[in-house]
This record gives sequence, C-alpha cells and structure tokens, in this order.
Amino acid sequence: MRTLAKFEQRFATESACRAYLARLRWPTGFCCPQCKTNGSWTTTRCLMMCRGCGYQASVTAGTIFHRTRLPLQALFRAIWLLTDQKHKLSALGLQRLLGLGSYRTAWLWLQKLRRAMVRPGWDRLGGQVEIDKTYIGSGESGGGRRHLGNKILVAIAAQIDGKGIGRIHLRRIPTASTSPLVAFVKDAVKPGSVVITDGWEAYAGLTEEGFKHRPRVINASDKSASALLPRVHRVTSLFTRWLIGTHQGALSRKQLDSYLDEFTFRFNRRTSRYRWKQFARLVAQAVAAEPAPFSRLAIGIS
Repeated sequence: MRTLAKFEQRFATESACRAYLARLRWPTGFCCPQCKTNGSWTTTRCLMMCRGCGYQASVTAGTIFHRTRLPLQALFRAIWLLTDQKHKLSALGLQRLLGLGSYRTAWLWLQKLRRAMVRPGWDRLGGQVEIDKTYIGSGESGGGRRHLGNKILVAIAAQIDGKGIGRIHLRRIPTASTSPLVAFVKDAVKPGSVVITDGWEAYAGLTEEGFKHRPRVINASDKSASALLPRVHRVTSLFTRWLIGTHQGALSRKQLDSYLDEFTFRFNRRTSRYRWKQFARLVAQAVAAEPAPFSRLAIGIS
C-alpha cells in the first residue's frame, strides 16, 4: 500500500481504525486484564466488554491516543503523512493537511508522534560504529573547544555500512565527560562491537565495558576530524540541514529530543521501499508509548 488513496480506503471508518489498534494490542484476541477470560463484544461507546466479568477496556487506553478528541482517522492520516520520506512535515503543514482549526492541536500531536518514533531500549547498532558529539545552537565565546555555553551537546552513533552509513542513534547529553558518553554508547551499541572515536580521554572506559575501542587521534594524523570520522560528521551536517528545512532553523531546547527522534526515525528508514511498513511501525510504537499529557508537552508554547 503506497498511495494515500489506498490508505484512506483501508481506514475509511473509525471502526476500521479501532479494529487495527485492537489487533496490535491483542494479537491473539482480547484477553480480559481482570479475569483473564478470552472474548469480548463492543459496546455502544466503542469499548471492549469482557464476556466473563463485564470489564470494559478501551483500545486507546494507555497509549498516546488515550482520550483524544480527534478522530482516529485524522491521527492515522497524520502518521501516514509523517512517515513520508519525500516531504518534511511541520505543525503548520499538518494543520493545513488535516483541516484542523487550531495550530496548537497540530503542534501538540506532532510532538506526541515524534516521541513515539524511537522505541525505549532501541535496536542497538553493531559491527563497526563511529561515535562523536556535536554542539547544536549558538555558543559563548571563550572556554575552549568543548565549552558548552548556550549550545546543546548531542552524542551521535553511526553504523559503518561499507563506504556508507547504516543506522544511527542520537541523544542529548549534559557534558562530554566519561559517564554520559559511555552510558550513551552502552545504550546505542551492542557489546563486542568495534567503537571508533576521536582521542578524547572520556572514551577511555569503553574497553572495560566490553567494546573494542579504536580511537583515532586527530593531532597525530594529517587528516581532519571529518575525514577520520566521516559518517558522524555527515550525520551532523544532514541533521542541521533537516532542522533548517523543516523548522526554519528554530531550535527549542525543550523540544530538541523530539527533533532528534524524528530525524533518527526518518534516517534509519530512508531506503525503505515499503511505505506501509513505516506506517505500521510508528502506529505500533504509538500504541506501546505511554500517554504524554498535553500540559507537559505544551510547556513553552503560546
């Protein structure tokens, strides 16, 4: 299923959307969380009622769709549009495409979906992986190369795929010290993998954590940092360009994590020919994600 017309034909009704969510939540059929009885029927309020004890469950409870006032058809279409690799989707664009009366609603739902893009626990990278960090935003003068100032520090892991880049992971970190950098590598990379970094001393503990550490010391080489670690520098450049193109260069410190998640999701699926798989993956992750209250997401917007 590659076209919007076929997508909308499959999800032409709210009941079709609810049935799809139900299959994701209960792949082998509804099982009552109270009495463990299998089987249910649907009430007039679109709830799943247990045939045994009468317990009523909602297919959206405990997901990011919980208590939404928007039709599931509209939210499914938003996910379909968000997984389109050819077009960058902004909150203003989503508002227009869905015919929403409020920019705030479009913005908030875009944040919710971005939060669902990277699964807790991640699919860790393996093989040979380049690791580096970069500064996002404006900085302060003085303090040396690793002085943070007003910048935001982001750690990057890029899997080596021949001469190209495989999958990536990005995360905001507080400092370029050993603890956050090693913690990032442990979360992003499988033990036993070859980890390639620059000569920064904070990476010294990687070998003790079970990684094959291969530092490339820039000062001891005639090559530049971008030549020694070309993939992470390429990812940095692509993320900066994407941020400018999608968000007009606007950088919200509070929303940076959601930007990193969206870019990671898009990059890791950039070669996929199957649009449906991308949609299905994001819906599944949205079902697995905990509800994100609007009050928390809306901090800092008017």
